[in-house]
Amino acid sequence: MASIKVKFRPSKITDREGSIYYQIIHERCVRHIASRYRVLPSEWCDRRATVIAGATTPEREQHLRSIREGIHCDVERLTVIIRKFDRSGRIYSIEDVAEEFKRFREEYSLFNFMERVIDKLRANGKIRTSETYTAALRSFRHFRQGRDIMLDRLSTAIMEEYEAWHTRRGIQPNTISFYNRILRAVYNRAVEEEVIENRYPFRHVYTGVDKTVKRALPLSIIRKINNLDLSGVPAMAYARDMFMLSFMLRGMSFIDMAFLRKSDLRGGRLTYRRRKTGQTLVVAWTPEMQCIVDRYPQNAMEYLLPIIRKPAENLHTVYRNIGYNINHNLRKIAYAIGLSVPFTLYVARHSWASVARAKGIPLSVISEGMGHDSEATTQIYLASLDASAIDRANSLILRSL
Repeated sequence: MASIKVKFRPSKITDREGSIYYQIIHERCVRHIASRYRVLPSEWCDRRATVIAGATTPEREQHLRSIREGIHCDVERLTVIIRKFDRSGRIYSIEDVAEEFKRFREEYSLFNFMERVIDKLRANGKIRTSETYTAALRSFRHFRQGRDIMLDRLSTAIMEEYEAWHTRRGIQPNTISFYNRILRAVYNRAVEEEVIENRYPFRHVYTGVDKTVKRALPLSIIRKINNLDLSGVPAMAYARDMFMLSFMLRGMSFIDMAFLRKSDLRGGRLTYRRRKTGQTLVVAWTPEMQCIVDRYPQNAMEYLLPIIRKPAENLHTVYRNIGYNINHNLRKIAYAIGLSVPFTLYVARHSWASVARAKGIPLSVISEGMGHDSEATTQIYLASLDASAIDRANSLILRSL
């Protein structure tokens, strides 16, 4: 195994900072790799091969501490690289170590690595997931004021600062946890790829899920919304209709609704794959659903519902903008009827589950009907249900409208 030593090269000019470098020895070959750090001769201890304390100002002391941490991370990186080469069993040279170290500096910053993960998610068709990762990256970049950080320098202290930064800005715990979980997933991916060794930087920050404020509407309110006369305000009528379709389709997410194709509807049954989980669901197409679709001109594109109606270079931007407009008009409806809870398309999903439960429909049927494969305990206990049982549950709800 190659050996690593930290060395100091003084400046030729008196009282000037010298440079710190790493000496790598492998199979009697020696290579020097420059670091990014410079210190004064009085700030270096040759015997211990480390930066020493005792700076004249607190600012300088902070700077020296940062250099010490940076050197530690560099040595750790080099150690990981050498161990990886040793485990591979292949013959490697000292130049291979130096090249890999250089590549790490260029490619394995958090921002760069996360952007590559996002690109891969998009390429694999996981658009919604890529959008959530982009939101988390944007948040962390804002916290860092645009300053990137190497993956192996992500520490518990930095993550605690990030959490405190969110809290000071009034961000709710579930949102903070959402960002933390995404960053942890990216970090763990780097660990799995043997890019870094796990330093468990997320162990002191919140990554759970708090109970949220109830967003479900009772059936009486949904019936009231469904029966509103909005003929004079087409935008609000359209928003209401999309909300009702989501509700009727067992709380189908808006992205799944937007990309339903006409070919998905056959023999009175709608078969689609959830974009979030990849799970295939089958829903009976009812007269109530068709009635809403018939209010709008037939979609000239291949999509079933009147959401994406024109060709565009970026269809995901189109559906997202339409979703924003729908939620904007749903808030107008909420104000008009004196609704106090936040009213968005996502409320339809909560409401369907709540109304189904109130009708005495078993939790297992509700879970299956909504495609909740993330509710592992329920799914393991229930295995699979006959689609007709779910359709009967949905018909029972729709007859109450």
